Amino acid sequence: MPDHLPRERVVISAPEACPCCGSDRLCKLGEDITETLEVIPRQWKVVQTVMEKFSCRDCEKITQPPAPFHVTPRGLFGPSFLAMLLFEKFGAHQPLNRQRDRYAREGIELSLSTLADQVGACTAALMPLYRLIEAHVLAAERLHGDDTTVPVLAKTKTDTGRIWTYVRDDQPFGGPAPPAAIFHYSRDRRGEHPVGHLRSWTGILQADAYAGYNALFRADLIPTPLTRALCWSHARRYFFELADLDTQLKKRRKKAPVISPIAVEAVRRIDAIFDIERAINGRSADERLAARQEHSAKPIADLEAWLRDNRSKLSKSSPVAEPIDYMLKAWPAFTAFLDDGRICLSNNAAERALRGIALGRKSWLFAGSDRGGQRTAFILSLIATAKLNNIDPQAWLADVLGRIAEIPQSQLADLLPWNWRPAQIQRQAA
Repeated sequence: MPDHLPRERVVISAPEACPCCGSDRLCKLGEDITETLEVIPRQWKVVQTVMEKFSCRDCEKITQPPAPFHVTPRGLFGPSFLAMLLFEKFGAHQPLNRQRDRYAREGIELSLSTLADQVGACTAALMPLYRLIEAHVLAAERLHGDDTTVPVLAKTKTDTGRIWTYVRDDQPFGGPAPPAAIFHYSRDRRGEHPVGHLRSWTGILQADAYAGYNALFRADLIPTPLTRALCWSHARRYFFELADLDTQLKKRRKKAPVISPIAVEAVRRIDAIFDIERAINGRSADERLAARQEHSAKPIADLEAWLRDNRSKLSKSSPVAEPIDYMLKAWPAFTAFLDDGRICLSNNAAERALRGIALGRKSWLFAGSDRGGQRTAFILSLIATAKLNNIDPQAWLADVLGRIAEIPQSQLADLLPWNWRPAQIQRQAA
C-alpha cells in the first residue's frame, strides 16, 4: 500500500486464556498485520464567510472588510467544488447531467443550467493562465500538431467539428523547457484553421499528411515557411493493417484473410528504425543527430530503395501500393529527422493529447454548441498541460481558482503547472 496514506490500527482482541489447556498465563510473542485499502465517502459542507461590521465611537463611521473574491457570481461554490466539476467533465468525461444526478443522490440538488454557468465563469477566470500557456507553447522550436472529430449539436443532426492540438515537448531531445499543450475548436476542418493558429509561429511542425497544413510550408509564407516533418507511426499503421491477421479478419469477414508479405517486411524494417530511436531518446539534439547519421541513415536509404523497387512491380489496385505511395510522395518530410536532432520519429505526443477526447466521445456524445466546443478546448489545454508536468489537474485547479484573484499580475506565472507550489506548502515554507 502507498506509504503516504494514514494508517488506522484495528486490533483483534487476544484470547484471555489458552484455548488448549485453559491457562491464563499468556505472553505476547509478536503480531501479524494485514492491510486493506479503504476510502472515506465524500462529505459536503457549507463554508460561512463572516465579515464583521464595526462602527467608530468617535466619528461614527462604519467599517467592514471587503467580501472575498469568488470565482463565480454570488460566490455559491468554492474552488474545490469547481475544480471537481471541471475535471469530472473534461478530464474524466462525465457530462454535467450525470454529475447533477450523482449530486442529487448525495442530497445536493443543483440545476443543469447552474452547473453550466459555473463552467463558463471558470473559463473566464482562468483565461490569463491559458494565454500564458499558449505563449509558452508558441515559443517552441518544434511542435506536434494533430486534430480529431467532435460532434456538435445542430438543428436536425450533429455537425462534425474539430479539436486541434499543438503540443510542446522538448524532453525527447533533452530540452529544458517544460511540456505544455494547447487546444483549439473549429466547426469544420478547413485549412484556414491551422494557418490561423500558427500564423505568427516559425519552426518545425510534426504532423500527419493532412493537406490543410500545406499552406504553412509554402515558400512565400510570411515571415518564413515552417519545416515539415511527417510521422512514421502513421506510415507504419497503414502497413500494419495489411500485415495483421485480426485486422484482415474484421475487414474481410467471411472471406479468407490476405496477409501482404511486402507489408510484413515494411513493418519489420520500420520497427528496426524505431528501436534505434528508443535507444537515443532523451539525449541532446547533437547526440541524436550523430547517432542517426551513424545507425539510421543506411537503413533509411535501404528502405527507400526497397519501397521503390517493390512499387514498380505493383499495380495501382494493389492494397499495399497506397501506403507505399503515401511515404514516397513525401519522402523528404519523412527523412527530415536525419538532418535535425530535435525532430522525433513519430507524432505520438499529439495523439496522446487527443486520446482522452476519442475515449470521451462515447460518454458525452456531442458538444452542445460552438461555445461549448470552445470551452472544451480551453479547459483541455489546462488539464493536458498539468498532466504533462505530472501534476494532479484537480488539485492544481482547486488551488489556482482560490488564488488567482489575489495574486499580482507579475506573479501569475507562479500558478503555471511547472512552477506551481500549493498554497499550503508556501505557507509552511514562509
